[in-house]
Amino acid sequence: MSVAVTRFRDRPWGRALGRFRASIPAMGGLALAAIIILFVFVWPPLFGLDPNAIDLLALNQPPSAGHPLGTDGVGRDVLARVLEGGRISLTVAGAAVAISLVLGFLVGALAALGGRWADAVAMRAVDLAMTLPPVILLLVLASITGPGIGPTILVIALLSWPLLARMVRARLLELRERDFVTAARGMGAGLGHIMLRHALPNSIDILVVYATLQIANATLLEAGLSFLGLGVPPPDASWGNMLNAARSPVVLEQYPWQWMAPGAALVLAVLAINFVGDGLRDAFDPRSDH
Repeated sequence: MSVAVTRFRDRPWGRALGRFRASIPAMGGLALAAIIILFVFVWPPLFGLDPNAIDLLALNQPPSAGHPLGTDGVGRDVLARVLEGGRISLTVAGAAVAISLVLGFLVGALAALGGRWADAVAMRAVDLAMTLPPVILLLVLASITGPGIGPTILVIALLSWPLLARMVRARLLELRERDFVTAARGMGAGLGHIMLRHALPNSIDILVVYATLQIANATLLEAGLSFLGLGVPPPDASWGNMLNAARSPVVLEQYPWQWMAPGAALVLAVLAINFVGDGLRDAFDPRSDH
């Protein structure tokens, strides 16, 4: 074993990686997440699956060799739509989480490092955002922005940043008292420099764990909005609007493959991401070193 590998394993990130790899649920979730991502992002373009291709001779057909997961009420291949729905759902979740990470970090860092007034204003904004009922706020925002991929990303992002802002602020309140931050300020470093040079590197573990867990939550939020008709609109496929299209009693009873496939894909994706997030949270827990 090389000296470089030994030194890496002795560092916090190395120890965290070792704890993550030792977690069977986390590694299983990572493998399942990798398989899902491979299928939804690589398989459709590689095999030329068209989620909107209509076969009028195969309406509501059960799974067969030509349609492994059957067809829906207008003859579209369920497998192609599940994969396309996964791509859209995970893309929406990933983009929303990326926006919420930027907002949460900026607000939390500004509150911790920007002075008393900045802290007061930022935290009152966070308190206001966290006191509003999330479901009602979600529905109101969705009804204002209307359905669509872009508005869905914006709605989920605006709902997801306050908790992260509090977490980042709590971490940086302790960081701002350290000698290297005090020295940087004494040398004339501005707020932006301190945020990028010191605050961001010391908040990476929080951001990584939060992003992983929040992607699962954002995926469920997107599915819920699309199920209610306020998210991704047809003919674009998402797991939520596929479940919405299959909600009639006739489909539930006679054509179960039309709702079982997107429902199973949604459950497996959320479970896989949650297992990875739980593994990362435990891996970065400093108490694990003791």
